[in-house]
Amino acid sequence: MAENTSPSPGGGITPLQQMLASGTGAILTSLFVTPLDVVKIRLQAQRTPFSKGNPTRGRAGVSSHPPPSARCFLYCNGLMDHLYICQNGNGCPAWYKAPTRFTGTLDAFVKITRYEGVRSLWSGLPPTLVMAVPATVIYFTTYDQLRDYLHTRTGSWGYHIPLLAGALARLGAVTVISPLELIRTKMQSRQLSYRELGLCIRSAVAQDGWLSLWRGWGPTVLRDVPFSALYWFNYELVRDWLCRQARLDEATFMISFASGAVSGTVAAVLTLPFDVVKTQRQIELGVSEVHPVAASKPSSTWLLMRRIRAESGTRGLFAGKAVPPTLDWALLVPWCHRGVNGVVLAGFLPRVIKVAPACAIMISTYEFGKTFFQKLNQERQLRGL
Repeated sequence: MAENTSPSPGGGITPLQQMLASGTGAILTSLFVTPLDVVKIRLQAQRTPFSKGNPTRGRAGVSSHPPPSARCFLYCNGLMDHLYICQNGNGCPAWYKAPTRFTGTLDAFVKITRYEGVRSLWSGLPPTLVMAVPATVIYFTTYDQLRDYLHTRTGSWGYHIPLLAGALARLGAVTVISPLELIRTKMQSRQLSYRELGLCIRSAVAQDGWLSLWRGWGPTVLRDVPFSALYWFNYELVRDWLCRQARLDEATFMISFASGAVSGTVAAVLTLPFDVVKTQRQIELGVSEVHPVAASKPSSTWLLMRRIRAESGTRGLFAGKAVPPTLDWALLVPWCHRGVNGVVLAGFLPRVIKVAPACAIMISTYEFGKTFFQKLNQERQLRGL
């Protein structure tokens, strides 16, 4: 295995400075990526307006699937996917139901800016940052600390170090944030007060145990941990290679940016099947929150992958999964389009379009922040001599 002989880029700064650098990078990433997702969601919202019809009746006279006036959609700020649930238009953010009509993506950008103001392109962003920024700070700071610790303990600078550190850092971040995201989803979908939310959580814990707070943890870990391991492995590899090609001792902003984009693309493509599964499980979560009686018991991750493969072939794990028509009401996900049998979850190209720029912006701003603090600390040391 090739050895990385360059000094640790996380050296020379404190954990607090790492947290400030990652927090700044997280905010800048969300500011760049969110407008694309807001426009996408608004376009999808006008294609599938809320229906006032009654739910379909099954053979026993019981609703066979939730009412078409209910809907879930995923909001991505470049850092995390957040599930929003609307029932009869209630619980939806105001910007989601705005009446402006669009003919396409560019038209949506122009009209939102002209009629609703530039700030509308970042609609819904502040509430999602409450969890996304801390999660990103925990993740990046933990990665740097783990990587430096493993370097010191093993005395090795091999590329297996970022692979292991990336996997462990992501595992920790997902474990911390997963219950908070579930609580946010419950609170938003049912419009609960804090007291009602507390009763709801206690009831769920009493019925299903504490592990019920980590519903959806498995598919998230299955996607995010391999993604993180692959991302950091390839990032360190590509960055060092570009530095050698440019005959530089340290990576520039553009080298970090390009390395982030390339490594994000590779990791996104290789973990695409797990992303399809995670999205499907998020939809199941939305169904269970809106209509607990009609929602079926979530299947295991591996059974879900086998079902996708049986229905759509191996290609379905990379090109998307056709969801049965009974779930059409509940599905409004990034870059989806209608197929003959329902809605198809987007595959390779949309995921890369979303992930690559987010990874590039995040890592380049994070590395820039760390370099800034390194120089600041060096100047302080020189002044102290």
